[in-house]
Amino acid sequence: MLLEVEKVTKSFGGLIAVRNIDFQVEQKEIVGLVGPNGAGKSTMLKIINRFYHQDSGAILFEGQEISRLDPHQVCRRGISGTSQIAQAFPDMTAIENVTVGVLFGKPGRTSVGEAKEKATEVLRFVEFSKNRMEALAKNLNTAELRRLQLAKALATGPKLLLLDEVTTGLGHVEGDRAIKLIEKIRQSGTTILMVEHVMRIIMGLCDKVIVLDHGEKIAEGTPKEVANNEAVIRSYLGEANGYEETKAWR
Repeated sequence: MLLEVEKVTKSFGGLIAVRNIDFQVEQKEIVGLVGPNGAGKSTMLKIINRFYHQDSGAILFEGQEISRLDPHQVCRRGISGTSQIAQAFPDMTAIENVTVGVLFGKPGRTSVGEAKEKATEVLRFVEFSKNRMEALAKNLNTAELRRLQLAKALATGPKLLLLDEVTTGLGHVEGDRAIKLIEKIRQSGTTILMVEHVMRIIMGLCDKVIVLDHGEKIAEGTPKEVANNEAVIRSYLGEANGYEETKAWR
């Protein structure tokens, strides 16, 4: 088992963000983490990559407890990811941003020249425009920033990639390109745990879906099983919440 989340609870003051969450992710799976706003999805990702420390429970990666590690240590173990808001060093070029990931995202020494070559390969892999690689990050559009952020994460050579609403702000065409790219990443051997609100993406890509509501897991199963789960329909997929396509999934 690649990732094991065991009875994880995290609170902020008097607010419990996630409560007794359990799930597992196997190698080369694409697992979707879904639920209403405030369900605890992004918090869960930040606990896994150690930006947040849980109050109780454990996180195991490749059978090893990682709950006491810092984010950079977890990254070097093989966990990387993206955030809801695409982030980059604004006054560095796209290729320089990715080069930083190559240099510092995994153990071992790499020359700047070698790192830049690797960064170029990664940018090509995510289909980043060649003539935009030398553009400053602050001059990139939303779609370019999303691809750059993904390239930065992949530059560390992750075994597990955490994606937090990677299609946010993208139009239909760019969203479809993102779907193909996520599948391409899986085919390269990387396991993916993704938070996503666009349900056609979750249903089309994921091997397994985990549903959170008010910080608790209410369902887990294949996309079809989850789409037919009455508790999920009531809390998240139902027409009252604006998801008319629910009937098509069922």
